[in-house]
Amino acid sequence: MAEIRTIAPARHGWQGEIDIPGDKSISHRSVMFAGLGNTPVHIRNFLHAEDCLSTVGVMRALGVDVKFLNENELIVTGNGLHGLTEPLTVLDAGNSGTTLRLMMGLLAPQPFLSVFCGDSSLTRRPMGRVLRPLSEMGAQIYGRSGNNNLPLTIVPTEAKLRGIHYKSPVASAQVKSAILLAGLYADAPTTVTEPYVSRDHTEQMLAGFGVHLERSGTSVTLYPVEKGGYRAPDEITVPGDISSAAFFLVAGSIIADSRLLLKNVGINPTRTGILDVLTEMGAHITLQNERMSGGERVADIAVEAAHLHGVSFGAEIMPRLIDEIPVLAVAALFAKGDTVITGAGELRVKETDRLRAIAAEFQKLAPGSIEEREDGLVIHGNAKIERAQVSSWGDHRMAMSLAVLGAAAEGVLLENSDSVNISYPTFFSELDRLS
Repeated sequence: MAEIRTIAPARHGWQGEIDIPGDKSISHRSVMFAGLGNTPVHIRNFLHAEDCLSTVGVMRALGVDVKFLNENELIVTGNGLHGLTEPLTVLDAGNSGTTLRLMMGLLAPQPFLSVFCGDSSLTRRPMGRVLRPLSEMGAQIYGRSGNNNLPLTIVPTEAKLRGIHYKSPVASAQVKSAILLAGLYADAPTTVTEPYVSRDHTEQMLAGFGVHLERSGTSVTLYPVEKGGYRAPDEITVPGDISSAAFFLVAGSIIADSRLLLKNVGINPTRTGILDVLTEMGAHITLQNERMSGGERVADIAVEAAHLHGVSFGAEIMPRLIDEIPVLAVAALFAKGDTVITGAGELRVKETDRLRAIAAEFQKLAPGSIEEREDGLVIHGNAKIERAQVSSWGDHRMAMSLAVLGAAAEGVLLENSDSVNISYPTFFSELDRLS
């Protein structure tokens, strides 16, 4: 029987400071990219969560030395850009789409065989969107269901991969990053053009390793690395994850008398759609102590309770807030009027079908408040919200969103709450502290 966690209604406004855990996207990349250098890299504020530990496990299996100094601090020492070694076992990506898709790009040019597996959720997620451009570059990758699903086998190629210009039908940082990582080893420059600019942590970090990249509009070009051209920095400090901060940005906005300060949050412009939408809804959010850290913009974010109103947003902003849709849907329930979300079809191929999950679970708490559309949702605000038992669908972002919804309303009985370990293992202890 599924474990059930009881989330009580907030007895008072949430007050105080919260140290936001390290950014998941940047934690993944810090270990991968450091593992391609040949000098030790000291990584601070690493997100010690299941997804990022999947990347650590894969890099260790490829011959990279990873030593943890404590849970959030580690030293990664690779054997150079061409120093990865053939794994002795199947590589397990766990639940992590980032691990799998980026490593497909990194391993496609390598002179050895590698095989990937993952958990039941990852096994259902589509890999064809990465496999197609890599195949166009000359990679040989074979999988189940017409090469679309795990398990996947990457076979070494005799010739170098080809540099290509790929026009991606989706704005996806994972697709773009896989192509660019393969391009490190290609015979010519590699260009990716997207319909909208997706998050750019790969480009920012690779530039810090000495890789030559150029951006023009929605296109980015990477030039193959010449001998000695890949230089690892001594240190990487991972900023706090705005996707984790999002739950407290919404809670601080909808729980009466709340006033929170979220510390050291990454505010990379390709990730701050959540700030734009909440501000448009009438949220009281201010950025303090803005600064740069390792090529990434960072700030402390203050939020306090506000009266929100419904808004409409769609495809153009979606790459900048795709992971925040579940918790934005929570904000919409407490807003005056309707919120209309379009262009969010990508949510159907996340850890679960998030559009269906949001509609099904919110309906239990606020009957009649939500309409599921093919590529989005219509949420009727000022909803009457009841206490109910709901499921996270094994999805970490659903679990945290439902917990915030319960705390802001009449409480909730939450099934499968342990899924938060994927990205925010200390989430519920923060809720207990604030309550």
